[in-house]
Amino acid sequence: MRGIGRKILRYVRPYRGRFVTTLVQIFMIGACDLLKPWPLQIVVDDALGGRHADLPMVGGWSPMALAAGACLALVLIHLASGVLTVFYNWSSIALGQRMVTDLRGDLYAHLQRLSLAFHTKQKVGDLLMRITGDSYAVQTMIMNGLLPILSALILLIGMILVLTPIDPLLTAVSLSIVPVLFVLIAIFNRKIAGVATAARDNDSHVYSVVQWGMGSIKHIQAFAKEDEEYRRFMAASGAALRSHLRLYAWQTSYSAAINAMVACGTALVIFAGAREVLDGSLSLGQLLVFIAYLAQLYAPINQITQSWSMIAGARVGATRCFEVLETDPDLADGTASFPPTGAAGRIEWRQAGFHYRPELPVLRGIDLVVEPGQTVALVGATGAGKSTLLGLLPRFYDPTAGQVLIDGVDLKEYRLRALRNQIAMVLQPPLIFPLSVRDNIAYGRPSATIEEIRDAARLARIDRMIDQLPQGYDTVIGESGATLSEGEKQRLTIARALLRQAPILILDEPTSALDTETEALVMQAVERLTKGRTTFVIAHRLSTIRRADRILVLKDGVIAEAGSFSELMQIGKLFATLYNTQFAPVGDSHVGA
Repeated sequence: MRGIGRKILRYVRPYRGRFVTTLVQIFMIGACDLLKPWPLQIVVDDALGGRHADLPMVGGWSPMALAAGACLALVLIHLASGVLTVFYNWSSIALGQRMVTDLRGDLYAHLQRLSLAFHTKQKVGDLLMRITGDSYAVQTMIMNGLLPILSALILLIGMILVLTPIDPLLTAVSLSIVPVLFVLIAIFNRKIAGVATAARDNDSHVYSVVQWGMGSIKHIQAFAKEDEEYRRFMAASGAALRSHLRLYAWQTSYSAAINAMVACGTALVIFAGAREVLDGSLSLGQLLVFIAYLAQLYAPINQITQSWSMIAGARVGATRCFEVLETDPDLADGTASFPPTGAAGRIEWRQAGFHYRPELPVLRGIDLVVEPGQTVALVGATGAGKSTLLGLLPRFYDPTAGQVLIDGVDLKEYRLRALRNQIAMVLQPPLIFPLSVRDNIAYGRPSATIEEIRDAARLARIDRMIDQLPQGYDTVIGESGATLSEGEKQRLTIARALLRQAPILILDEPTSALDTETEALVMQAVERLTKGRTTFVIAHRLSTIRRADRILVLKDGVIAEAGSFSELMQIGKLFATLYNTQFAPVGDSHVGA
């Protein structure tokens, strides 16, 4: 708890002034609470009991005037307490919300810096839960935990100081149950923390199921799996419900046990106080004040227990947040930069290897040199390692063996931002943002002018479609490009890469969703784009790579063949087999069927 507390306090420091103001308000509210019972004693003992003549300040007051003054004081005290409470609630909520915003920002920024190797092992729904749900733990621990405990401690200490002079015996009796209360706190909080952890994990699983279902809605409907996915969701939701009911059961039992002990303490005080009133050692007004204080005395103790319970529950969420923040980026940032003119574009793999799992290598001993301005095509069966090989260039991953260099410098020595600014990519599946067409094309180069954006769209052969949209380039595209066809989304991402004007270009199946006519037009634009740039093309349509300077055939994580189109066709091995199979006459493809 201490470790989590220190981490939480880091988010308090930027708002020290607001925090101090909140503490001052707590002290003032505590002072008002300590004053609340005293008008009652003045009414009972002085106005009704006739002791007002002994008070120098009110000796000339009539009993009714004294009672009226006490009632007015009671109203003013409660009014002041109410006003202060309003300001306190506003200050504490504002403080908590600012802390939540800061923690969310840190979480989101840190997740952006973690590599794809980290993200491929995580559930998106779980990360969403940590950012949107668990981040509230800092607000809970401060606004619903620390501040109420401070307020309760101030009130508790003040009441003890006030009650002890009135009657030390009754004060001791009222405090006799405090040790038992704190034993209950220790027992219940340990159990509640474990149950709260399970509830959080189940909530996170629900988020993951929903995220997957919403992201896969087309496939779910295509395979008529709506009922099955509903059952999957209800199973996850039911598990979350059961864990929360268990948590609520423990929290309710906790409150019931605390309330029972408070009732025992109150009964003891009333019994002992009644005896003292009958003996004449305590006035009725003092007993009423004592009982009024007693309700407030146990209230802060109960507040401490309840707040500590909330802290114990929130600690689970805070721990989940700091687990992410304390995950070290597995891609250390370098210090080297590129010259103002950008990278020359000479790229080299030296005995590069990569594996997601030690027992399953994806790339093995890749030795490859690509000269500036060359266009290199990668072909091979699915899973051969094509995308992984090119994913090493922007450092989506680091090689688990060997090196990758640009212009003779190991990629690890470059600053990540500087490195990725040298690379334009068209990836699969095409990623479209719920922004305007203009913003989608200019995503990698926000400073581009509208004329440059139009030129890129024209080269990608998508300008006519954009002109037909209701607001043209200012038309907002639906979530994940739902309002566009697959071919339109593909061309939009090509326009984005064209506009970036980076010296290194990666095209991952750039024409996979295009018809033959549009493919020919886009490839003309791509050929103009690749001039003077080091270009890599992953292609399953082998017709698109005839003009590549080199073609690499990957098989089982190694470069099995390399050469130009004519050279590989002349060799007549792997590439020739792939090409002939893809362009075999329709009748031949069914031989032996």
